[in-house]
Amino acid sequence: MTTKDATSGDEVQLVTFQVGGQDFAFNIFQVERILRYEAPAPLPKAPEFLEGVLQYQGSAVPLVDLRKRLGADAPLRDDTRTVILEYEGGKLGVVVDTVTEVMQVAATTVTPPPGIVKGLAAEYIAGLVVRNGKTIIVLNTNKLLSSKEKVALKGAA
Repeated sequence: MTTKDATSGDEVQLVTFQVGGQDFAFNIFQVERILRYEAPAPLPKAPEFLEGVLQYQGSAVPLVDLRKRLGADAPLRDDTRTVILEYEGGKLGVVVDTVTEVMQVAATTVTPPPGIVKGLAAEYIAGLVVRNGKTIIVLNTNKLLSSKEKVALKGAA
């Protein structure tokens, strides 16, 4: 990786993490901060995917458990983390099992999901990266919540 490659826009930095044993990533430009998990303040009548709200930099940030969102077991462990994302002009906290690394990959190695990945799951996926024999699913943060859920989130928060 030369400096020329990094400045020409051919490189993508990804924050990789695990949920239910699977490797996922967010584009680093969408990640504001990674925090140790803290239990959020619960919200009455909140949608199931919404854990509650977290105090972050003086404001309440909605916290979504990505493990529940993706149908994975959600036990709390020492390395459970909250990833604070830039989300549609605001902030969104996402709970993951563990954050593994920040990696730089060539933009050309991020491939679109295969046609066989249809339906709801395909909406979440921005692309796939194969690295060291592992497939890393790059998530599209803006598609993590449906428009109906976004409305519920605004109503709850």
